[in-house]
Amino acid sequence: MTDKGKTADTLDYSKTLNLPTTDFPMRAGLPKKEPELVARWQEMGLYEKLRETSKGRPLYVLHDGPPYANGNIHIGHALNKILKDTINRSFQMRGFDANYVPGWDCHGLPIEWKIEEQYRAKGKNKDEVPINEFRQECREFARHWIEVQSGEFRRLGIEGDFDHPYTTMAFHAESRIAGELLKFAMSGQLYRGSKPVMWSVVERTALAEAEVEYQDYESDTIWVKFPVREAPGAIKPKSSAPEDVGEAARSRFFPLREASIVIWTTTPWTIPGNRAIAYSDRIAYGLYTVTEAENEFGPQPGEKLVFADALAEESFVKAKLSAQRLRDVSAEELSEAICDHPLKGLGGGYDFPVPLIPGEHVTDDAGTGFVHTAPSHGREDFDVWTDSARALEARGIPSAIPFPVDDAGYYTKDAPGFGPDREGGPARVLDDSGKKGDANKAVIAALIEANRLFARGRLKHTYPHSWRSKKPVIFRNTPQWFVSMDKDLGDGTTLRDRALKAIDATRFVPAAGQNRLRAMMEDRPDWVLSRQRAWGVPICIFVDGEGAVLKDEAVNARILEAFEAEGADAWFAEGARERFLGERAGEPWLQVKDILDVWFDSGSTHAFTLEDRPDLKWPADVYLEGSDQHRGWFHSSLLESCGTRGRAPYSAVVTHGFTMAEDGRKMSKSLGNQVFPQDVMKESGADILRLWVMNTDYWEDQRLGKTIIQTNIDAYRKLRNTIRWMLGTLAHDEGETVPLDQMPELERLMLHRLFELDRLVRQGYDEFDFKRIARQLLDFMVVELSAFYFDIRKDALYCDPISSVTRKAALQVVRTLFDHLVTWLAPMLPFTTEEAWLSRHPDAVSVHLEQFREVDPAWHDPALAERWQKLKRVRRVVMGALEEERREKRIGASLEAAPVVFIEDADLRELCRKVDFAEIAITSGLAIEEGPSPDSAFRLADTPGVAVVPELAKGEKCARSWKISPEVGSDSEFPDVTPRDAQALRELKAAGRLV
Repeated sequence: MTDKGKTADTLDYSKTLNLPTTDFPMRAGLPKKEPELVARWQEMGLYEKLRETSKGRPLYVLHDGPPYANGNIHIGHALNKILKDTINRSFQMRGFDANYVPGWDCHGLPIEWKIEEQYRAKGKNKDEVPINEFRQECREFARHWIEVQSGEFRRLGIEGDFDHPYTTMAFHAESRIAGELLKFAMSGQLYRGSKPVMWSVVERTALAEAEVEYQDYESDTIWVKFPVREAPGAIKPKSSAPEDVGEAARSRFFPLREASIVIWTTTPWTIPGNRAIAYSDRIAYGLYTVTEAENEFGPQPGEKLVFADALAEESFVKAKLSAQRLRDVSAEELSEAICDHPLKGLGGGYDFPVPLIPGEHVTDDAGTGFVHTAPSHGREDFDVWTDSARALEARGIPSAIPFPVDDAGYYTKDAPGFGPDREGGPARVLDDSGKKGDANKAVIAALIEANRLFARGRLKHTYPHSWRSKKPVIFRNTPQWFVSMDKDLGDGTTLRDRALKAIDATRFVPAAGQNRLRAMMEDRPDWVLSRQRAWGVPICIFVDGEGAVLKDEAVNARILEAFEAEGADAWFAEGARERFLGERAGEPWLQVKDILDVWFDSGSTHAFTLEDRPDLKWPADVYLEGSDQHRGWFHSSLLESCGTRGRAPYSAVVTHGFTMAEDGRKMSKSLGNQVFPQDVMKESGADILRLWVMNTDYWEDQRLGKTIIQTNIDAYRKLRNTIRWMLGTLAHDEGETVPLDQMPELERLMLHRLFELDRLVRQGYDEFDFKRIARQLLDFMVVELSAFYFDIRKDALYCDPISSVTRKAALQVVRTLFDHLVTWLAPMLPFTTEEAWLSRHPDAVSVHLEQFREVDPAWHDPALAERWQKLKRVRRVVMGALEEERREKRIGASLEAAPVVFIEDADLRELCRKVDFAEIAITSGLAIEEGPSPDSAFRLADTPGVAVVPELAKGEKCARSWKISPEVGSDSEFPDVTPRDAQALRELKAAGRLV
């Protein structure tokens, strides 16, 4: 039947409405859809198309901090990569060429440890395998996990040059890393020194601060007596001091040389390494005599002891004794005192003098006010000892530093009585599994036997552990290679100076990161570069017998050329020494076999990635990593770049926190509270994970669990339904435009809001404030669009005639809204926006090749927005009244109502009369009255002066739009609809579209 035969009685009005129609599904099905889109992007070469369309644009470079290639990605990786991808996409869609090159850290102990575990499982001995064979196994292991992680990152929607990533184990990278090291060597910044470093007995290597974590640990604690050997005041009186003599005289009656200095330590095993006692001239000390004692091994009545006055009583309680204070002990007196070592005579050793030396690190907060100083086993101990070395040598006190503990944690010959000379073999600090050895027990027993133990106890405190083996470390004096922080670099600056200046010139997000990194840089010791391992870039230098570095450009060139062609394995190949030294092979140069700290590797990535790739630039615009990288990658990159180039390799540093479980506890396997990105993607989709990242305060620690995931699923559903409605509505869009000055106010209001949001979105992306963008866009789409603008305009869009200016303007605005919102959201939700864009533009290549749409300055209309804020407040009262009517079942839909609105304020009343308020309230009618309003009227406390009396609409119900109007029946051709709907039907009929 044709439309000519249709009558009002036979028409199906539902088919005459412009209802939304779209193939964009309500149920996202992201776990199935997203992999299809990933495959599509790879097949179409999206990355290459991005680079091609970006030619000539300014570069924006986010340099990727390289994850370790040693396992599947975890939630921290997902957070990190999603943030980076969002930044890159946001700049790409704002006129930049934001080329992202992913990278991987491939050297170092994490991978070497995995291969050693495989060896142990097979009963193989690593030391029996040729080193380059072992290194090849490490290389293959890393290569496998790079491929796995690449796939997992792509599944998250990360776009980048995954076909050509950077890796620290690439031959070119190894050559460039070696070249960066040689710059330090040639400039004199690299030196070989003996200092106490954090040492992993389990892993047999030195560790940097970035390679340790602090865990709770229970230590043995001891108070130890050091008998005074020499002190000022040599005259010994025959009788006790009279009560009435002055303090100066009392010092002659109670000389210091009859007393013992008492120290406190949590590392009894370091006592054999003691060489001094540190004190402070800011602390008040006193000489005490024991009056009563209840202990078996501690001090007895009559013994004289020196303590900080603030800590004396607390120490006496520990030793179960009472004591009387005899006199003050001055700092000047302490400075001239020399003690005996408490182990004097044991094993024929420890006969050397133990001086008292001043130390800024000494306090009276805990202990005794004196600090046991073992320069082999602590940074502060080392520093205070070496600072005093010249003065000590002048007094005839040798300043040599011993090596009491070896790499396996055993005492050496420098610890007489505990080392190889000990019956049963040397005592051990820690064993191969990281458990306590017998060193503490042996030292404490020797102190008891020598009557030098004041007291003992146990203490729970935080202590450094290797972040790989999770076992405690020790501080051990050992020869290593260092980069000097305070050497004059020839221009009056030091590496520390340059780094601090660079920090001040860098933008930090959040800003607190600047102070944190600055504090670390101000206090950090020289950079320890050497590791005693096999897998990594070697410290490729030659030294003489005194440790002086060979500085020969020809030798360096041969090394770098070989590394470029063969990789760093060339250093360990047979004949390497002769090959690299060339004509100097006959000279007595020694080839260093230590491996470079992997933080130097990753700290050099700017050199072989940013500088060497023509599609990138140096310095990077931004580095983004977790807040732990203030002491890791941010730190090492800064030092490496400042040492070789004089400035930071980045202009901005962004940090994120760590992901905790939903209850705020750390995620752990034992608690069963881990969230794996693979599981979230499988169950809900990557865009849900990405939306969670966008909705978090990522600058702080975040939480994640089932409830939080569900919250984001609910938010996503609302967002998706808004996009779906726009797509369905735009199915009827013929692209017509209405001049701005002819648009209804409601459309102009939405364009004004787009203008405001455009500034917010662009500023948010510039400031890396994604949460602000996500929350504003979600609120706009759900509250201002779905629950306000779309709700109001559904009637015009579905029912108005084809010629309606309101309908045309609304379609134009929905079209504009879609283009802006979907492109704004594309960096955050790449899968959903791609699906939506292709649904709207089936001939398009990808939304990710689009740019953010520009806004027209003419859209900005603050006066209009202010008027509509007032109208919205009145609307809230009306909607509240209608909701109460529905709740009481006096009406079903709002179109059944025609409320009367009483407004006291004349200006507001006039404003409301200028608009079709029934349209705004979605009622069939609405009257604005002056008042007074009846007591029964509906009111809202926050909107005084406005009251609503609900009334039922009068007239007949339109069979097409369902509005109730007395005008229904006035059209003879279509008597069961309103005149507006009748006109719409006539236009459809004329266009041959009435079905």
